[in-house]
Amino acid sequence: MNRYENLANVLSDRIEQGLYPAGIRLPSVRVLSSEHGVSVSTVQQAYRVLEEKQLVEARPKSGYFVKDARVQAALPAVCRPTQRPVDISQWDQVLELITSPHRPGVIQLGRGSPDVTAATLRPLSRLMGRAGQHQNLNAFHYDSIYGSEDLREQIARLMIDSGSHMDASNILITTGCHEALSIAIRSVCEHGDIVAMDSPSFHGAMQTLKGFGMKALEIPTDPVTGISLEALEMALEQWPVKAIQLTPNCNNPLGYNMPDDRKKSLLRLAQRYDLAIIEDDVYGELAYQYPRPATITSFDEDGRVLLCSSFSKTLAPGLRVGWIAPGRYHDRALHMKYITTGASATLPQIAIADFIKQGHYLQHMRRMRNQYQRNLCTMTDWVMKYFPCGTRVSRPQGGFLLWIELDERVDTQRLNRLLEEHLVQIAIGSIFSASGKYRNCLRINYAQTLTAKTERAVQQVGVTISQMLENC
Repeated sequence: MNRYENLANVLSDRIEQGLYPAGIRLPSVRVLSSEHGVSVSTVQQAYRVLEEKQLVEARPKSGYFVKDARVQAALPAVCRPTQRPVDISQWDQVLELITSPHRPGVIQLGRGSPDVTAATLRPLSRLMGRAGQHQNLNAFHYDSIYGSEDLREQIARLMIDSGSHMDASNILITTGCHEALSIAIRSVCEHGDIVAMDSPSFHGAMQTLKGFGMKALEIPTDPVTGISLEALEMALEQWPVKAIQLTPNCNNPLGYNMPDDRKKSLLRLAQRYDLAIIEDDVYGELAYQYPRPATITSFDEDGRVLLCSSFSKTLAPGLRVGWIAPGRYHDRALHMKYITTGASATLPQIAIADFIKQGHYLQHMRRMRNQYQRNLCTMTDWVMKYFPCGTRVSRPQGGFLLWIELDERVDTQRLNRLLEEHLVQIAIGSIFSASGKYRNCLRINYAQTLTAKTERAVQQVGVTISQMLENC
């Protein structure tokens, strides 16, 4: 982390702790320069970061001041799913979401894609071209079933920040995180098994269970602390659960980071009932805090956690490069990898490994985390401005997805239909539940550069919701 980022974090913490109240004048650039032993330009950069985060404002000839406290919307309520295993539904709605990005002219507010237009991705494009030209045709051959050793070593180094110290030999490269999750599920479960999941949860993992003939047991989840360990323990006492699947860091769709003490408690619970934990960390690198939050895997001493991730959310989904660290289930996972796709595409693995080695990855991540955090403030402001009173909004700690809870009378599937004529699409809440709950919720993506066109789309969503309520 750069010096200006460290200083910005220090000042941000002081503001959040109330040491610098709203409206107060902050120390001058020269005072902070002397106090922290850094250059004037470093302090100026730190203040620019805080301005982008909308924590401070510059007043001509007066200095920097803490902005007035933002009025926060209420958090989404903790849902109480039926505490019994269910068959997964909602495939038709999921299919509609994943196929709609190809519709011309539609503003996609619901997709789960990062911003791929950043200038910091240009070196990756060059490396992709170079890999195809100068690898003596190696990029056009099958790679090892394990994946590129070079890339696996780079992934192992990146995961040190999460507290996970793993050897490259324990990592398998996959075709995206979706395949990693599929491999993990089939490595520990069979047809008819029950998997406990946080709720709401990633629709892709649920549809994987559906495809393999398994059942989901939805566990209530807090929008700040994550899956309810109390409810999970009660469920484990009642049902023969085979595994626990969850996204503890930068959760999709709620955005929380599960506290470390609760991660450790979850692991102890899994040990007591001898369960596997399938950990989806695909958004973990996009946490706004530094260092990034620890994985559950980092506390695992007996190899029961299968850690899944990819570069789809940090770099670009079209690369289709993911990975799994399957712990004690390595041999089983390797077989599952072989019978699905075999070796993954070679060329993007070579390019990503070089991208990381040359320092481009960390630079790109710094830029995107800052952009996403700025966009979160803007998108939240738009939702509070244009949506009806009483709307509940999540407070993501990372990533680029916002979860919104509306009045119970609003059906977001019908809302999506009404928005079609305005060429706007959202992600409806029911696809994030195995049993179709959260019909009055939706997910919005704020990854892209936010424009006046985006704001008009959000405004249209709010107007349509208000019209629906008037007609109830």
